Amino acid sequence: MKTEDLQAKGLTEEQITFVMAENGKDVKREKDRADGYKSQLDTAKESLKSFEGVDVAKLQSEITRLNNDLANKDAEHAKALADRDFNDMISKYAAEYKAHDVKAVLPFLDAEKLKASKNQEADVKAAFEAVKKDNAYLFADTKVPRVISSTPGADPKTEAPKTQANEALRSLFGHNS
Repeated sequence: MKTEDLQAKGLTEEQITFVMAENGKDVKREKDRADGYKSQLDTAKESLKSFEGVDVAKLQSEITRLNNDLANKDAEHAKALADRDFNDMISKYAAEYKAHDVKAVLPFLDAEKLKASKNQEADVKAAFEAVKKDNAYLFADTKVPRVISSTPGADPKTEAPKTQANEALRSLFGHNS
């Protein structure tokens, strides 16, 4: 917009000054907006330069690998928690059934089958009952028979006490006379 064009239309000097001032405000506002966009574009170009030479396929494969590693760690953690809970349950039932030693009872339990069980608690309890029934000596509240061997006694009518004692000792040590 030119001043001469406005004078040719018959505007007064005061009107021309007002129109030019308003037009200047509009132009400045649009110029500032354009400068802002230019600044954003320059910043974006600088940011993109930092990604030059980056292999996107390699980054994608790295992301996939890291996600798989994370999933594996989660699975390992879940397995460790399940094993801990299973071992706690075994210890609980070993104490409840008064096992002498948990390690002595474990070979009689099918641990893999019990771990895979849908109803672990009931199956572990049933397994302990079966082991106790078949191998009662592994548990404290079961009477264990005691075997006592006897030594031949002395016949007071036929032998002297010294001879009787010697014969008893020989018999204990496995010497026969």
